[in-house]
Amino acid sequence: MTSTASTVERAFRAALYDDTDTGLDTGASLLAADPGADAELVRRGEEFVAAAWRRGWQPADVVRLVRRELEEAHVHLAAALIRAQAGRDRPRGRRWAGQLAALPTGPDRATDRATDRFSHATTVLELYRLLLRLPALEPLDDEPRRALGPAASRMLTRIRALLAKAEATGYPEEAEALSAKAQELMARHSVDEALLAAEAPAPDAPGACRIGVEPPYEQAKAVLLDAVATANHCRAVWNEPLGFSTVVGFEADLEAVELLYTSLLVQATHAMTRAEAAQRAGGRKRTKTFRQSFLAAYAHRVGDRLAAAAETQVTQDLLPVLATRAIAVTGRLETMFPQTTTTRLRGVSDAAGWDEGARAADRAQVRARPRLE
Repeated sequence: MTSTASTVERAFRAALYDDTDTGLDTGASLLAADPGADAELVRRGEEFVAAAWRRGWQPADVVRLVRRELEEAHVHLAAALIRAQAGRDRPRGRRWAGQLAALPTGPDRATDRATDRFSHATTVLELYRLLLRLPALEPLDDEPRRALGPAASRMLTRIRALLAKAEATGYPEEAEALSAKAQELMARHSVDEALLAAEAPAPDAPGACRIGVEPPYEQAKAVLLDAVATANHCRAVWNEPLGFSTVVGFEADLEAVELLYTSLLVQATHAMTRAEAAQRAGGRKRTKTFRQSFLAAYAHRVGDRLAAAAETQVTQDLLPVLATRAIAVTGRLETMFPQTTTTRLRGVSDAAGWDEGARAADRAQVRARPRLE
């Protein structure tokens, strides 16, 4: 064992397998005193990242957890390790590439001269502690079984643009028209993909993706995501401790869930901010309970609206195709999650918040999709 590798091993023994501050300080001191160990330290970090992939994690999952548990410096360090490891990784799919492209950028150790060696070593060891303890997750396919073609990609780009405009405009009528058009394109996109898959020589198969459910009020957000997933022929399972839901479905429907959930969450946040300002102007100060009840009502009411829309969107001739796909989605879900429980809303105690949230949900741009023919 070389002297630099020995330094890293001794630092790891002191800091990674000991949760105390004393062990962390000891390990950081060893690394700070040996600049020759820096390259070995980075190499070992890339090994931790590769091990995370083998345990079912993906780049966005790691970044999300690091941001939730540690500080921004750790996030940038994790992103740098993920990028470095990607250069030696095997080819992965489109979603994976998108997550790599979305990694946060920021100062690394080579350019951040203001960070002393001891502080940097402490940050590294804190990150490695977290990576070392990552639990195994249900594995996701790196790529859907049948990748979306150029026409589908152009359609999704158009849908994203319409929803972005709907969220940004200050005119309700314009937002309604833009969102309605996006819904129409989503419905057509979904059924076109279903019919293409049914006619393909090799049968299509459902995939899965993870969508972050960020605090605060993550329970209501998870219920909203579940409602969106169900309305789009998908199923969602919430992992509360790790802050995400796994959505199972066919690729076109997974894309629709991600887009619609994000758009509804933006609309809910804007509506909640306006309603809260009006409440506070009237002398109310219970902001937390108001927000929690608002989002709970919003999720509940939007779920009802989406369910009602889903009941009327399918014609009889499409039922066999969609029923076959529903069975496939349920089978994939049960394979990944043999045991699941139902999420129920808790802590809803503010009547004004509930009423305002329900009204906001009624105003949200969730028109029934046109009938699929």
